[in-house]
Amino acid sequence: MDWSLVVDNLLSPPILFFVLGLGAGILRSDLAIPEAVTKLLSLYLMWAIGIKGGIKIREAGVNPEAMWSLGLAMLLAVVVPAYVYAILRKRLDTDNAAALCAVYGSVSAVTFLTASAFLQRSGIEFGGHMVAALALMESPAILMAVALSRRGHAKDKGTLPSMAESLKEAALNGPVVLLTGSMLIGFIIGKPGHELLKPLYVDLFQGVLTFFLLELGLVAAKRWRVLKVVGAPMIGFAIAVPLVNACIALALAKLSNLTAGNAYLLTVLAASASYIAAPAALRQAIPRASAGLYVPLALAVTFPFNIAVGLPLYWAAVTWLWR
Repeated sequence: MDWSLVVDNLLSPPILFFVLGLGAGILRSDLAIPEAVTKLLSLYLMWAIGIKGGIKIREAGVNPEAMWSLGLAMLLAVVVPAYVYAILRKRLDTDNAAALCAVYGSVSAVTFLTASAFLQRSGIEFGGHMVAALALMESPAILMAVALSRRGHAKDKGTLPSMAESLKEAALNGPVVLLTGSMLIGFIIGKPGHELLKPLYVDLFQGVLTFFLLELGLVAAKRWRVLKVVGAPMIGFAIAVPLVNACIALALAKLSNLTAGNAYLLTVLAASASYIAAPAALRQAIPRASAGLYVPLALAVTFPFNIAVGLPLYWAAVTWLWR
């Protein structure tokens, strides 16, 4: 394995600025980024990755690997929340178990973006259809969580939002709409659109991602203090689940003969946890679930673990299996 690629990921500007934000937050620095700026950065990242993915899909066309990748993504989007709920229901109430199955069954776009940037810097090819995989894996876990929660409260009719309202909330979640819509537009405009928008979605991308990860480091440091309440078992869960999901994804990717780049991104998607889209939907769809539990676990444990340890570890596994 070429360990220089792993070191390059850990020492890349986005990761280093995430560590800077994390350290500043832990040391209680007054460094802060306005919420409006953070929202703008997040929307830009969704737009940029969607546009790029749509253009790449049009260039690559429909091929067997793309179909396999998307099929595996949908399979993981159903299997992961199902087994996470089954395990957590023995320890937690229905609502919190359902909320965590949504968070860990869904995906982190920022983790995916960081992994994509690593592959780009390393000159490793991957298909534009993997952006479609990202979009496809966002909503199924949220919808399953809503269904599981409603089933658990079957005797309390009328206490939760209707299924139609919950499904609409998940399907029309802002980041999901922007990501899928941008991807569709990218597919429509193709190469001419690439030449027109390249200064925005290519040249600025790394800088914006770096600044966004600085802000996430600050947020993760604040959420970390809440972990004293949830206890060691749940913190262990937040680290173990990404590793289990990564192993499942790696096995499926290997059996399906995906290329190394696509296998890596599928693994990263399976191992990630949503701390933006899923929590936003859960606040409305499952209001009884504790945001003080599922947000800190995803944002302050799983996200930093994946960024600092998971991404290089998953790439090391891909390099070893695909040698």
